[in-house]
Amino acid sequence: MTEIVRESMEYDVVIVGGGPAGLSAAIRLKQLDANLSVVVLEKGSEVGAHILSGAVLDPSGLDALIPDWKSRGAPIQTEVVEDNFYILGPAGQVRIPNWPMPPLMNNHGNYIVSMANVCRWMAGQAEELGVEIFPGMAASQLVYEGDRVKGVVAGEFGLDPETGKPGPSYEPGMELHGKYVFLSEGVRGSLSKEVIAKYDLSKGHCPQKFGLGMKEIWEIDPAKHKLGTVTHTMGWPLGSNAGGGSFIYHLENNQVYVGFVVHLNYENPYLYPYMEFQRFKHHPMVAELLKGGKRIAYGARAISEGGWQSIPKMVAPGVALLGCSAGLVNVPRIKGNHNAMLSGKAAAEAAFAALQAGRMGDELTEYETEVRGGAIGRDLKKVRNVKPLWSKYGLVASLMGGGIDMWTNTLGFSLFGTVKHGKSDAAATGLAKNHKPIDYPKPDGKLSFDRLTNVAFSFTNHDEAQPAHLKLRDASVPIAVNLPKYAEPAQRYCPAGVYEVVSEEGKDPRFVINFQNCVHCKTCDIKDPSQNIVWTTPQGGGGPNYPNM
Repeated sequence: MTEIVRESMEYDVVIVGGGPAGLSAAIRLKQLDANLSVVVLEKGSEVGAHILSGAVLDPSGLDALIPDWKSRGAPIQTEVVEDNFYILGPAGQVRIPNWPMPPLMNNHGNYIVSMANVCRWMAGQAEELGVEIFPGMAASQLVYEGDRVKGVVAGEFGLDPETGKPGPSYEPGMELHGKYVFLSEGVRGSLSKEVIAKYDLSKGHCPQKFGLGMKEIWEIDPAKHKLGTVTHTMGWPLGSNAGGGSFIYHLENNQVYVGFVVHLNYENPYLYPYMEFQRFKHHPMVAELLKGGKRIAYGARAISEGGWQSIPKMVAPGVALLGCSAGLVNVPRIKGNHNAMLSGKAAAEAAFAALQAGRMGDELTEYETEVRGGAIGRDLKKVRNVKPLWSKYGLVASLMGGGIDMWTNTLGFSLFGTVKHGKSDAAATGLAKNHKPIDYPKPDGKLSFDRLTNVAFSFTNHDEAQPAHLKLRDASVPIAVNLPKYAEPAQRYCPAGVYEVVSEEGKDPRFVINFQNCVHCKTCDIKDPSQNIVWTTPQGGGGPNYPNM
């Protein structure tokens, strides 16, 4: 086999991922020393193209990074003015009053934003400082030097779609070397997975837990629009089938973000998260809001939900995990962007101090210390028991026990200590024989939509002349194992219709991967009960092209 020869470029810090964590790190590095060479590699067609978040932004992270963000024109305008919590039943709802909730659950002072647009603005701030940003450059491999991570391979194109080997138009990409490499790939990034496994960073920590978040943007009747209103719900339609809930945020231009989250530790393999989301919109309270409006965008992504107990060791020789690559989401607050920004800032400061001291490629232990002992750790430790209590005892116990625990944590102690998470989300999947199929109403095309129609509103595109980026460890498992044991749940848990079991008369069933539909949510990599599906990066620029998510 001919050895692939690549050119290389040298930097002080190489950052993989142009989300809030990676961009914050880049900005802070250049604030500390304008002469540092810093590069950000973004697999999307532009910064923001792959960013999907709720989002109600706690501005504390941005305040620490760019205190004058308002005067710099950040696209952060809609302050929260009303905060509502409901438990839904099939035909009605009960509002949970705000007064018994811990202060940390208050959204006043936070902002309804498009994180895609916030990241686009942050990229502009970074470039003004001299950061090099390369969009459409997927980092597909790590480069090692002895035991340390030395860099990444990015920009590889032209692999043969059948063999996965270099084809006639092959471009080998480049090696980008750094004294330190920051991985800010978001949830379940392929390089982060490799680093966590290679250096056994999860040892001694609970398994990471995940949710699937799906989101639509709607333009609604101006008479129904209430700028700055935030609504969260729990209960129907999920009931006892799964944990999760919804969000509805009123932003500018008579638009609302309508989102739905399903915790991926559900047992019933017949559960269909996407259809739960579509059914949710037919609740009378939601249907009345959306009636007469139109959906203008759709997307989905996984959310890290393990919290404090599941944060792995975040550093290894030459490399650090930032933001959602480490799992820094505050689950009850449904917020992680502020912690992502703070983690990027902390990693940058640790790398700067190391470089000033003449160090290179060691473990940035100062970064780990700051995350666990600083503002991020304080934010996550207070809420650490809400998710495991919900998983073990259900919604009501979580509301009561979790609420009490959050209150006592504000006083510096917990009645529960630290409740551990159970098995992984993949292992939580039950056998099909122990569960019943769920009958979902057919989408009406007005409030609810079939998956493929909605995927078109994510503006997803992949070059078909490339190998599928969704790999099977064993091609026989979907039909031989997952279909008889679990009714092949990939048909249902994927929010983009990537996976199909095709049955034709007189032929054996076959498993089809429509990788062109993939919105890069990575649910398959998380939830497949046989852990047979591996999500990898496609060629740079492929995937969704979110406008305002």
